[in-house]
Amino acid sequence: MNLGSVESEPGAVVRGWFEATDLPTGGTERLPLVVAEGESEGPTLWLTGGVHGDEATGVAVAQDAMRGDLAEGLSGTVVCVPVVNPAGLRRNARQSYYGDDDPNRYFPDPESASSRPPGVQERIDERLYEAFAESADALVDLHTAQIGSMPFVIRDRVLYGERRDESAAEELAAELDRLASACGFPVLTEYPAAEYVEQALQRSTAGAALNAAGVPAVTVELGGHSVVEEDVRAAGVAGVYGVLVELGMLDAADVPDDVDDPGAGVPTAPVDYPVRRAVHPRTETAGLVRHRVEPGDAVESGDAVADVVTPQGERIDTVETEHDGYVVARREGLVAYEGDPVLSMAVRDDGDLVVPRDADADSGE
Repeated sequence: MNLGSVESEPGAVVRGWFEATDLPTGGTERLPLVVAEGESEGPTLWLTGGVHGDEATGVAVAQDAMRGDLAEGLSGTVVCVPVVNPAGLRRNARQSYYGDDDPNRYFPDPESASSRPPGVQERIDERLYEAFAESADALVDLHTAQIGSMPFVIRDRVLYGERRDESAAEELAAELDRLASACGFPVLTEYPAAEYVEQALQRSTAGAALNAAGVPAVTVELGGHSVVEEDVRAAGVAGVYGVLVELGMLDAADVPDDVDDPGAGVPTAPVDYPVRRAVHPRTETAGLVRHRVEPGDAVESGDAVADVVTPQGERIDTVETEHDGYVVARREGLVAYEGDPVLSMAVRDDGDLVVPRDADADSGE
């Protein structure tokens, strides 16, 4: 494989750079690149991390999964971009300094048109998209969530419409299930289709790989941001190796002894029904939030999950969940304004994984 400055070699791990854009001060914005090519032919797996510049554990998992002996016994190729957003990394911030919005919402979406000329972040994302859309058989995008969050894997809705019919979407969904399960983390389906498109999640790294390029892709959320969480890092590396085994790129017997089994030490989902991601519930009363629940706690509709108090400590409201499910993370910060969320949750999901792109917002899909 020839990609950026890397020319891969069978049986070797090669490091180099992917030039993303020119800089006004001279030189180029470069994305770090690591490619491991096996001696035998097989699929190509892409690993991406650091699209948000403060998501440290995702970067560490990408780096540590690309160990020097990875190519030994490997069938196929692993392409890794540990830092997709070096401008954000330099700031220790989620966003890059190319814009103050989310850099993970600018990958191509062939089913939407815009008359607005693309900015620099969109150009960077498009160039990276073209590289993985051409070569990837699967993609794992490594992230982190909120401080104190459980680790989990996000399974996007598989949309059909102009790009594929329902039958092709069902086949893609089966591959997606296989990939998500191999990571060893609790699986959350993404938001309902209308909300998914409204939030431009089909233009995220995994969303564009899946719904534009037709490549099975998942987003792995590896605990909290800003610092590397060692236990979650180890579980993330184990999840990557679980994917390699599931794709037939590596025999289970060839997984290094110091890599755990996928899911080892990972909190399990406390419910046995399908769940989706939800930023829920929200407070209608401004004040200071005192949570009653912790990540991993199962809740039922009507349960009190937080109190809202005055600065003097007087309780003025109680926040209840409207859904069955479990707590993934508590929202960061002490203060809340009207309409602010207090939790991130996994809530019961009765919708379909495969949905038309123009699904009705009221349909539950």
